[in-house]
Amino acid sequence: MLHLAQVQNNENVGGVRLRLLARQQSDNCWAVINPESVILTNTNSLNESYLVLVELSENQEVLSIQPAKDWVLDFIRDYLTLGITPSFLIGEQKRAEEWRQDLTLQSQDLTRQRAEMEARRDTIQALEAQLGPQQRQLMQQIEEMREQLRVKDEELERANQQLTEMAHIREKLRIKDEQLQEVNQQLQEMTEKLNSQETQLKELKQHVEEK
Repeated sequence: MLHLAQVQNNENVGGVRLRLLARQQSDNCWAVINPESVILTNTNSLNESYLVLVELSENQEVLSIQPAKDWVLDFIRDYLTLGITPSFLIGEQKRAEEWRQDLTLQSQDLTRQRAEMEARRDTIQALEAQLGPQQRQLMQQIEEMREQLRVKDEELERANQQLTEMAHIREKLRIKDEQLQEVNQQLQEMTEKLNSQETQLKELKQHVEEK
């Protein structure tokens, strides 16, 4: 298991003492622990107060040691440069908890509404079972009335079409009548002109005979 440790000199037995400060619980989760110590003998290559990452076995045996510098820099780059502070994480945790509670209330409300809807559906189904024969007869009568209305609508549509056609015919007849009146008027005028010319011819003929 991976630990964050601080190097301390151990003059009594030689070598160094690793003061364990935190333990990795998952990839992105660490826990601060009560300081524990692991003794390393026959090594003086680690400086006092130096931070290291230590991999320990279940028997607290040191499996590997590496400098914590890169790990600390990655931590600063991934979190602190983005403003992700402990207070920010606590605030996000509170907001997540409020969101979870709100979702829980909404889920409970939806469950209640679903139960009410199911109760109403059961009531409607019971009423439909009681009104089954009467309802079917009523639906049949309604369907027959709809069919009769459909037939009446078709007849009315045909009557409207006929009325429209008759209106067109009346308009055409009116135009023809006006044209006929104009022709009759023209014939009457021509007749009057002919009668006038005939009268003039008679008078001229009579005048000629008198001479």
